[in-house]
This record gives sequence, structure tokens and C-alpha cells, in this order.
Amino acid sequence: MTATAAPSQPHVMNTYGRVPIELSHGQGSRVWDVNGKSYLDALGGIAVNTLGHNHPKLVPALQDQLTKIIHSSNYYFCPNAEKLAALLVERSGLSNVFFCSTGLEANEAALKLARKFGVSKGIEKPEIVVYEKAFHGRSIATMSATGNPKVRDGFGPLLDGFIRVAVNDIESLKKATEGNKNVCAVFFEAIQGEGGVNPFHMDYLKQVRELCDQRDWLLMIDEVQCGMGRTGKWFAHQWAGIKPDVMPLAKGLGSGVPIGAVVAGPKAANIFSPGNHGTTFGGNPLAMRAGVETIRIMEEDGLLDNAAKVGAHLQNALKRELAGLTGVKEIRGSGLMIGVELSTPCGALVNQCAEKGLLLSVTADTVIRMVPPLILTAAEADEIVSILVPLIRDILQGA
Repeated sequence: MTATAAPSQPHVMNTYGRVPIELSHGQGSRVWDVNGKSYLDALGGIAVNTLGHNHPKLVPALQDQLTKIIHSSNYYFCPNAEKLAALLVERSGLSNVFFCSTGLEANEAALKLARKFGVSKGIEKPEIVVYEKAFHGRSIATMSATGNPKVRDGFGPLLDGFIRVAVNDIESLKKATEGNKNVCAVFFEAIQGEGGVNPFHMDYLKQVRELCDQRDWLLMIDEVQCGMGRTGKWFAHQWAGIKPDVMPLAKGLGSGVPIGAVVAGPKAANIFSPGNHGTTFGGNPLAMRAGVETIRIMEEDGLLDNAAKVGAHLQNALKRELAGLTGVKEIRGSGLMIGVELSTPCGALVNQCAEKGLLLSVTADTVIRMVPPLILTAAEADEIVSILVPLIRDILQGA
């Protein structure tokens, strides 16, 4: 049995390795395809659908906004932009926000902030520290900062000005930057997503914050995938008790409506001035309403606590059911951002799980990634385990 016949899309560019499913609608943590088959959504639009599908509080709010104004130019003030900025500032402890439309845009803006910061200090060729296995986007700049050769290859020449170091190794960072007066920033994901759900250690985050303070560098933490409550705190770095100078956001901030943001602290908040940066769709009224309502509903429904509790339940169940199984290297993550690393490539699991009614992804070739809506229940987490574990056993036995 297959999920559904592959739809024909002869006029769409061949840029995605698609699963042969044509989705029709969703409700809660489930979606249905055009043939009526149901799937438990453990992918959440890749950490986007914070509130799941057809949320009874979000949909009416967006419908209300659609009847008022969808888009207006950034020539004019948008009341909900200031409201959303204030909500993000309050929850991050930072000071100012720039709105855009995607995580790529947010990361691109962060890189521009870092370079302008360096130039303002008299650095002719600013350099930014980035990390092995990092993923920050597919523009020329964010691709240059990304660690995966599969993303970068074929698009040269890439930008210079990046120094790549190992994850969770403070000596690697110190050695790579020793005596280099051109370094202006350190840039990383608090939990690498596309790189394999690799968390940065809490003590390492503190060490990097201290080093940035000592050397007058910007600390820039990409929270595009791991932020917005996914780990049980608003932002994953908050588990370490630190604050970045620059924090890109996107994905879950709008619960499915395209949105991005760069939240900056005092050291970076005033680097840009009018004319330095901009975006046509960033800060549009529909996206701003989606962001405001997402935060409101998350708080009303206790979704940070739910992400922590249900995420721990899911991770513990996976560890229990997969304990001692040869070929399971590690089960890791935080809250509802979980990766299961196997010793063998396991991309086939994406289609196999879909056939059984479960949507997830495989990243970095060997890591099963689950980033479901934050409304996921413990019963639904158990359903994920009941579908996934037998398939993992089968794929490892056949390896």
C-alpha cells in the first residue's frame, strides 16, 4: 500500500524530493490527503504549525484580519507590528525587532548586522564564526554560513568572511580566532535542525557568551527552528540563562503564516538606519496579527509547558522502546524537537511512515526528526512511537 499516487506537476520546478502525498486539510495534529487518508503530523510544516491545523482561536482571528487589511507598505506604521515587537522584547529580554518574512531573510539580516557592526569598528573585512553542520538558509550569504556541502556545492564562488569551528568545543573556537582582529560575531543555532538535531551544551553557550563579551563580538543565536516555545521555553538558549545580541526567528512565530523577525539587544539594535535594510512583505498586517495571536494562544493554552511535558514523554518512550537496539546511536533533543540518530541512512522511513499514517522527516541522512505542533498530546506521542519503532527495527535489521 502506498500513501497515494504521485500527483503530476509538470509546470512546477523540480526543487523538492517530494513524498507522494497531496494534502487537503487538517485538524489539530492531524492532516488528510485528497483521498481521505489521515496522517498524524509529527513534522508540523517543519516546526512551523505551532498551533496545529484549523485552531479554533487562530482561524477566526486571521479571518477577522483578512476583512480589514492584508498588506500595506512599510512606509506606514502597522499597529500589530509594534504589539508583536513588544511581546517578543518582553519574552526575550532584548530591546528591538525587525520583521521580515522567512528564516532565511532573518538570518541574512543578522549577517548584515554583523558586518556593519564590524565595519563601524574600523574592520575592513569583518569575519563571522559559524559551525560545522550548521544550516542558516539557501541565499548566497546564508548558504556560505551553512556547513552542509550538499547545500553549498554547485553555487560557487561563495562569500568569504566565515570561520568554521566544531560544535560544543570552546578550544576550537578560541584556536580558530586567536589573534584575529577581523572577527566581529559568532553565529549558531541553539539546536541545529537540518544538521541532525544537535543541541549546543548549556555550559558551552555560557562560555561563548563570556568570550563574546571579552572580545567585543556579537553573539547571534539562530532560533528559527528551535525557538517559539519548541523546547519548553520561549527560546532554546534561555535554558542556559544567557541573552544573545541578535536572535533570528521565523517558522513557528506565525503558526503557518509566513513571518520572520530579528530580535536585537542594545549592542545591535541601532546598527541599521533607514535605507540600510528592508523587505516588501516584512511586517505586513496579516503576519503581524498571526504572530500576536500565536503568542496569545500559546500562553492561554499553556503550550510551553505542554511542549516540555509531552516532549519528555515522547523522548522517554522512544528511549524505552529502542533501548539496547543495535544501530540506534542516540535519541536527543529538547521539548518537541527530537532526533533519533541511526547508524545507517534511513531516508526510506519518510515514505514508510507516511504509508502507516505518520509524517516526519529524515535529516543529515541518518537522523529521524520530529517537530510536531506544540498542541501534541501524550496519547498522540504514544501513537508516534507505536508506528515508528517497528519501522526502525525493520530498517536496522535490513541494514
